[in-house]
Amino acid sequence: MILVTGAGGSLGRLTMDALLARGVPAGDIIAGVRSPERAKDLAALGVEVREADYDRPDTLPGALDGARRVLLISGNEVGRREPQHRAVIDAALAAGVEHLAYTSILHADTTPLVLAPEHLATERHLRASGLPFTLLRNGWYTENYEQAIRRAVTEGVIASATDGGRVASAPRADYAEAAATVLTTERPAEMYELSGDTAWSMADLATVVGEVAGVPVTHRSLPPAEYEAALTGSGVPVETARMLVGMDVDIAAGWLADTPGDLSRLLGRPTTPLRETVTALLAG
Repeated sequence: MILVTGAGGSLGRLTMDALLARGVPAGDIIAGVRSPERAKDLAALGVEVREADYDRPDTLPGALDGARRVLLISGNEVGRREPQHRAVIDAALAAGVEHLAYTSILHADTTPLVLAPEHLATERHLRASGLPFTLLRNGWYTENYEQAIRRAVTEGVIASATDGGRVASAPRADYAEAAATVLTTERPAEMYELSGDTAWSMADLATVVGEVAGVPVTHRSLPPAEYEAALTGSGVPVETARMLVGMDVDIAAGWLADTPGDLSRLLGRPTTPLRETVTALLAG
């Protein structure tokens, strides 16, 4: 049995789709979700839906019962993820799980990315647990820019504090397919540094959006303080704005531009180009 935690989220659902596409029987897949009553669409796939709430460790033994392999998808609550992940790892060890894959972040042990510390703490706990593991060090999701892409069509501008920095992103479906590959490989590597094949700038994104939408779109480069003020002025909460600006500063320094090629090797094909994802987002 393969358990996918966080199965109600975008990456989790795409991973289950990828497992099914690889020929894994639906009856061999467990969807771990926070609220099973809201996961009827998952049950309709034929997979077994179980409650797995990172904040309620008492739900985890039941979710892990009989699971041989586990994909631990990182939580989305920044600042709370380390204890959440630790609870899953400890429960997996107690349940006798044979292999656990964890969705970390690109170069977690060397990057200054503002999101990295919780991932690195999780990696260290996983190593210390003694569980056989694989670190899926995911880079940036192209869909992280979905709102900016949609706004650009009507506003004609994409603003950022990236200062010409580049992002080697890939869509979630690529990362999900890679996770499914690892989950169905007998002896995967302990670590993969995953990112898109091509790094692009925000100016490149503006050009692609404009060409796909058939409207003029430009990139407005702002100093970090001005960009933070613009975000908060548009209603973004202060803490969220600071995190977004912090990520842009890290992008400006090149911390999301690496293209090691692990993702395309796992996929057995090139990663999905930026233009293809932008086209799909605008058509949706």
